[in-house]
Amino acid sequence: MSLNTTPQGDRIQIALFGKRNAGKSSVINAMTGQPLAIVSDVKGTTTDPVSKAMEILPLGPCMLIDTPGIDDEGELGSKRVEKAMQVLNKTDIALVVIDITTLTQEILATKRGLPEKELEIIQLIEEKKLPYIIVLNQADRMEDVLSEDIRNRLTAKNPSVPVNVISTTTKKGMEELKDTLIAQAPDADLKLHIIGDLITAGDIVVLVVPVDSAAPKGRLIMPQQQVIRDILDNQAVAVVTQVPELAATLQNLSGKVKMVVTDSQAFKEVSAIVPEDILLTSFSILFARHKGNLKKLVEGVTATDRLKDGDCVLIAEGCTHRRQCDDIGTVKIPRWLKEYTGKELKIETCSGTHFPADLSPYQLVIHCGGCTLHEKEMKHRIFRANEQNVPIVNYGIFIAYVNGILARSVEVFDDVYALISEKKKQ
Repeated sequence: MSLNTTPQGDRIQIALFGKRNAGKSSVINAMTGQPLAIVSDVKGTTTDPVSKAMEILPLGPCMLIDTPGIDDEGELGSKRVEKAMQVLNKTDIALVVIDITTLTQEILATKRGLPEKELEIIQLIEEKKLPYIIVLNQADRMEDVLSEDIRNRLTAKNPSVPVNVISTTTKKGMEELKDTLIAQAPDADLKLHIIGDLITAGDIVVLVVPVDSAAPKGRLIMPQQQVIRDILDNQAVAVVTQVPELAATLQNLSGKVKMVVTDSQAFKEVSAIVPEDILLTSFSILFARHKGNLKKLVEGVTATDRLKDGDCVLIAEGCTHRRQCDDIGTVKIPRWLKEYTGKELKIETCSGTHFPADLSPYQLVIHCGGCTLHEKEMKHRIFRANEQNVPIVNYGIFIAYVNGILARSVEVFDDVYALISEKKKQ
């Protein structure tokens, strides 16, 4: 996909961290060759994480994330720092940007290495096992010999961490920084397919895409587009239809269909139409594996049976969108929950980048497929729920479960299907 068509969640996320006025925004402008980020001598100009799309060949589409200064002060400053730290949850590569002139004064005065604030953010980065680069900015304000001496001192302390000396004013070192980014980037070949590894060339996959009041005008939603593209990339055939035409479509393709992928909201109707010898799953379940942890989400759905009157359930979505009259997150899932459990439950919702740090008030989290979220962000949310012993499941798995077709909907995933089959025997 091109820069303009690649979804934000599928771009390599490159986040910049550092103190106020370290030059993070200037680095973004120098890398993109455009004045995208506001630059000022006033401390704290960047008050919230800001994302900028660009393409770095041969990495491809990337997302540069400018963050507030890690040394911001006061009550508001603390909230800004917290926002900056949250960006680590979706970061692929971190750039720790340091004003080399200030750093030089500290190193020469104290004979120590990096200052406290930079060490704190590096510790968090290392705890998350993220690749990172130390970027010494504003090298134009000092002699090359001294700049190189500071770089060598830092490299000597930790030889495995790359240190780049740059000037955003003269553009010195910018190409070398891009080369270092390329070397630090995650291997794209390790990224899990959405559906490509489940099919072979020539397979026919039927996609059930309802076009109702909730469907966007004139286009397919992102998960549907991405599944179609993955099918085509693997030399298979995608046939798109709606629920009323599904039976006739399958009849016309008799004996040739490998799999049916449906919108989860139509699971019950579609399951009744699709013969048992054809694999069946949903877009949401495909994304549960692609960006999350399918096993953990399948394990979490059984908590639905343990809900009691007064229990609180969080329904979370990764994107923000205009709510329809029969919205899935705020209307349909709460209705299906009540019908299935027969309990009076408290329902709370969240959307976009907001996801509660404290999940202890909830007995269950039901999350969307996360198609707009970065893989690291989705996995972090699942990890956070499991760390706090709060069951988490996603829309597709929940809908399949309450309709009694969970086992069938994950049959295509051998390891998960085996897990369910083993639990049934116990």
